[in-house]
Amino acid sequence: MSEIVIDRITSSLPDFLAKQEFSKIAVLVDEHTKELCLPLISEHLPPHSLIEIPSGEVNKTLDTCQSIWSELTNQGVDRKGLLINLGGGVIGDMGGFCAATYKRGIAFINIPTTLLAAVDASAGGKLGIDFNGFKNHIGLFQEPAAVLIDPLFLQTLPERELRSGFSEVIKHGLIADKDYFHQVTAEQLNQSNWNAVIAHSVHIKNEVVKNDPRESGLRKILNFGHTIGHGIETHFLGTDKHLLHGEAIAIGMICEGFLSKKLCGLSEDELNELVSIIKGIYGKVEIAKSDFVPIIKNMYQDKKSTNGLLNHSLLKSIGEATYDIAVDEKDVLDALFYYNQLPD
Repeated sequence: MSEIVIDRITSSLPDFLAKQEFSKIAVLVDEHTKELCLPLISEHLPPHSLIEIPSGEVNKTLDTCQSIWSELTNQGVDRKGLLINLGGGVIGDMGGFCAATYKRGIAFINIPTTLLAAVDASAGGKLGIDFNGFKNHIGLFQEPAAVLIDPLFLQTLPERELRSGFSEVIKHGLIADKDYFHQVTAEQLNQSNWNAVIAHSVHIKNEVVKNDPRESGLRKILNFGHTIGHGIETHFLGTDKHLLHGEAIAIGMICEGFLSKKLCGLSEDELNELVSIIKGIYGKVEIAKSDFVPIIKNMYQDKKSTNGLLNHSLLKSIGEATYDIAVDEKDVLDALFYYNQLPD
C-alpha cells in the first residue's frame, strides 16, 4: 500500500523528498494545475523539469502518453527518476501509467488537486488510459510511492468539479458506511470538513483495497454506479453533452440503485432516499431513448463484464454492497427508463 499523507503540502512534500534520493524529478501538469497549483509547491521542490499536457478526459490517450514518454526521454530521466503527478484523476491515471511503463517502471507520487482524485483516483494503484473511446481500457496495477493530499488544493476548483468529486464520497457511504452517507449528504459542499471527509473516504477505500488489491473480488464494490456510469460517460465524451466523471457516476448510482432494488433486496424506502439525495445534488440529465443502445454497447467493454454478461456491483442496503451480479440488457434498459421518468 502507498504511503498516504493528509497534511499541508508545504510539509508533506519536503518530508517525502528528504527521505528519498532521485536522479531527476519531473512534474506532470495540465494548463490548469500549472497556473493554479504549481505555485503552491514550486518553492518546496528541488531542481526539476516540467511536462505539460492538455487537460480533460478526452486527452487521456496513447497519443498523450507518447508525448509524456518523449519528454521523460528528452529530459534524460533514468530509472532512478521520479515523476510527480500534480492534478486530478486524468493526471494521476495517465502519469502513473506512463511512469509504471517508462523504462519498465520509475517511481511516481500523486499530489491530487481535485476531490475526486483525493478520495478515490490517487490511491489504490489502478492506472489506465482510454482507448478507442473506451474508458480506462488499457492499464495496469502499480502503487505510487506516496499520495500527498492537501485540501488546500480544493480551493482552486470550480464548484462543478468539486460536486463531481463528491459523487465518490457518496459512493463510499453507500457501499460501506450508512452513517457516513447520511452525515456527508446532510452538509453543504462549501461547509464540509474536507480533512475529515477525505480521511474517512480514503480509509474506506484502503480497507477494501487491502483485502483485494487486484480486484479479484471484494474490491469490485468500489465500482458501484460505474458500470452504467462509465457507459454514459463514454457515450457523451467529446459531445456538447459531455459529463464530468462524477456526474455520470451519479446517474449510474441511481440506475444501479434501481437494479439493487430489483435484484438484491434494496428496500423501496432506501432507493427513494438514494434517488432524492443524488438528484438533489446533481439534478437530472436528459438522456434520449436513442442513446440507450449505444450506452449498453459501451457497457460490454466494462472490465467486470465476462462471457457476455453485464456484471454489476449493487447494494443490498445502504452501507452494504455486493458484486458480480449478472444483469441482462432488459434490466439495464428498465434502469435507464426509470432514470428518464424521474421528475425534473
